[in-house]
Amino acid sequence: RRTAIPLKGRNSDCSANHIEPMGLRLDGAQQSSELLYVGFNQDNGCFACGTDSGFRIFNCDPFRQTYRRDFDLGGFGIVEMLFRCNILALVGGGRKPRYPTNKVMIWDDHQNRCIGELSFRSEVKAVRMSRERVVVVLEYRIYVYNFSDLNLLHTIETISNPHGLCALCADSQACVIACCGLQKGHVRAELFDITRTTLISAHEAALSCIALNTDGTRLATASERGTLVRVWDTRSGQRLMELRRGAEPAVIQCMCFHADNSWLLVGSDHGTIHVFKLMDGEMDKAPELMPPPAAAGAPTVVPGGAAADSPDNPRSSLSFLGSLLPKSLVPTYIQSQWSFAQFRLPGSEKALTRTICAFAPENTNSFLVVSADGTFYKCGFDPVRGGECYREDWQRFLLPDDEE
Repeated sequence: RRTAIPLKGRNSDCSANHIEPMGLRLDGAQQSSELLYVGFNQDNGCFACGTDSGFRIFNCDPFRQTYRRDFDLGGFGIVEMLFRCNILALVGGGRKPRYPTNKVMIWDDHQNRCIGELSFRSEVKAVRMSRERVVVVLEYRIYVYNFSDLNLLHTIETISNPHGLCALCADSQACVIACCGLQKGHVRAELFDITRTTLISAHEAALSCIALNTDGTRLATASERGTLVRVWDTRSGQRLMELRRGAEPAVIQCMCFHADNSWLLVGSDHGTIHVFKLMDGEMDKAPELMPPPAAAGAPTVVPGGAAADSPDNPRSSLSFLGSLLPKSLVPTYIQSQWSFAQFRLPGSEKALTRTICAFAPENTNSFLVVSADGTFYKCGFDPVRGGECYREDWQRFLLPDDEE
């Protein structure tokens, strides 16, 4: 069914800072809780949860539950918000899906009912929304619809994409989509505002995570190896930075650009959130063209650590070799930049974790972490010294009814 979609505010309008939202599906994992999905809205001021009996929405600051809808039967594997408006995109999930997993239901929480639906021949892997577009991701295809009337505008073919990797720039002035290409490790950036397609050979291994910045001009990518993150220019396809999360393989689950493009947040299943500094000068040129730091006094990097005296991302003490030897002879490990600041989730050293992370909406040096175990963190970092981050807030959500 197709219908005109009325937009109304939920405590605010739809014109906040535009940041590509990140969602994490949990209905395919063994979880001890009822949580099936968590995802931030476009300004990171809220996050939505899909459970095996309904869905809920939480405000991040101050932390509180703002909306809850329970159903007698049925779970939700995707709950995609549109800023703080009344419209949600819902997909069934869990052991007993509320709706078929091949349908996207458009829910109006003011009318308390579905006002439209999109049906497909295979399972829906992800949904992204902006004020102008609804993007539905299947394993081999992506459909782009006009938001107001759900008319189909574009169809994009992809390589097998079982995790539904797709990033949509939520800024209505710059409609940009980044998704898997037709080859392993390749990214396709569709810049609909200027009618341009950019194909990027991002990694040798398959992709595990992609993210766009506020206006869709920058793209961050990570592969299944999880050791490197690369930042690209979406218009030219040029590689701008290469960042090293760590030396050991990991699954990178979330990445988020700061609203002013000065920082990049990266979270992995090792339970560590990394903050990388994105320098203006470095974002304007490729790594092989950047001058190395002075050899004298250059920090010796301990993986995952930041030098207390360095205002930039630390590098290897051998990075000066990049200016003395041909690039082909300099190992990538030496050329990479390590994280400027780090936060480790309590208890994550004992088991792998599943989290999403995003910068706080007030444009400060704070970020938010939501974990699949039902915990919420607000953390801060020192923008001059870096190093270990500090916890500003901690909450449990999805508590049993008698504890709420």
